[in-house]
Formats: sequence, structure tokens, C-alpha cells
Amino acid sequence: MTKLSVNINKIATLRNSRGGNVPNLCKVATDIESFGAEGITIHPRPDERHIRYQDARDLKQIVTTEYNIEGNPIKKFIDLVLETQPTQVTLVPDAVDAITSNAGWDTVKHKDFLKEVIATFKANNIRTSIFVNADLKMIEGAAETGTDRIELYTESFADAYAAGDKTGVKPFTDAAILAQKLNLGINAGHDLSLDNIAYFKQNVPNLLEVSIGHALISESLYLGLENVVNMYLNKLK
Repeated sequence: MTKLSVNINKIATLRNSRGGNVPNLCKVATDIESFGAEGITIHPRPDERHIRYQDARDLKQIVTTEYNIEGNPIKKFIDLVLETQPTQVTLVPDAVDAITSNAGWDTVKHKDFLKEVIATFKANNIRTSIFVNADLKMIEGAAETGTDRIELYTESFADAYAAGDKTGVKPFTDAAILAQKLNLGINAGHDLSLDNIAYFKQNVPNLLEVSIGHALISESLYLGLENVVNMYLNKLK
């Protein structure tokens, strides 16, 4: 079975846009778990424009499922992960000004750096995952770093699927097959949605976990708006 980890960055963005603590991030995380999600993902960035570093600490106290913290392993991020001890840390090569994650690691070029960081986390019993493109050389490079898992960067699949091209999943199928041979666990994320997730799951073997945020929160707005509008109307009768 593939686990669903819900990325709650967008909830933090909404909260920060108004100030205060509405919506309450910890309450949302608790509710998402109660609805059946098997994990909570956050991706703090250095400017704290959505998830704040304090959020990572607060969530540690209440998350009862798998807790996944994503980010670029700069010193501040490494210190935060070691302090909060999540279930999993996912290493993402974000530029400081990146709007969202837009590339996987070059695991060949950065192998020595990744090995060092991963060794630090594994020494503290934190499962590690590397964000990578569906490129077989990058999968092989990831295996040499000592990571426990990879997270396949799925934007190219989502774009192809939306354009009606279902062959876009093949590189991910091939990557997953190789990853299993190399004893790497397989996660995936980025632009996965209700429209494409079933097809992806059916065609990517041994998929352990997907991390979904933007699409899931957007879909929740649409699928929940009718109920909330009618609740207001009923209150105003």
C-alpha cells in the first residue's frame, strides 16, 4: 500500500497572508491525520514565507503519523531536523528564491556532500530520502550516497498526462524498477493530483509514499466550497 503524506505548506501560506493563527496549522495537521492521511509533510524555506521553523517544532509535538521535513540541507535546516527528529528528512536542492521545487539532485556531482549529510541524519536514526529526477544515472548516484529512499520529481509526468500523453510515466516506471534493484525505497511528489494519481500508482511499482500539497489543498477548496456556502446560508435563514 502507498502511504499519503499531506504537505501543509499552503495552509501556512494562507495563515501568514492574514497574520494571526487562522487557520491553525497544528489543528489542520491533526484533522488531516484523523481523516486517514498517513503522514504530514512540511517544507520550510530560509525566508519562512509559509512554514516557519517554529512550526516544525510545534508539529513535532502533535503529529502521530509519519512526519516528513523537506528542504535544502543548509546548516540552519540540518540543525532544525536534528532538533525535531522527524520520521523522514527529504533533501531537496532548492535555490533560496525558488517558488517551488523545480529540479532533482545531481547525485553524481553532489555525491560527497549528500553522503556526508545523509550520514549525519542516519546517525540520528532519521530516515533519509533524496529528491531526484527520473534519470537512471541519478538513481544509481543516489544509491551510492547511502540514502534510504528517493523521491521521484513527478512534474514531467503530470504535464505529459495533462496533455494526454500517458507514455510520460515510463521513465518513472523504469526508475522505480532500478531503485528497487538498488534497495532504495520509492517516494514521489510534485503535481500529483486526483486526476493522475491512480494512473501513476498503477504504473510505478513498489511506490511507498506520495507527498501531495498544492493539488490536494486546491481540490479540497473546490470539493468543500458547496458545503460551506450552504452552511452559511442555513445560518442566515
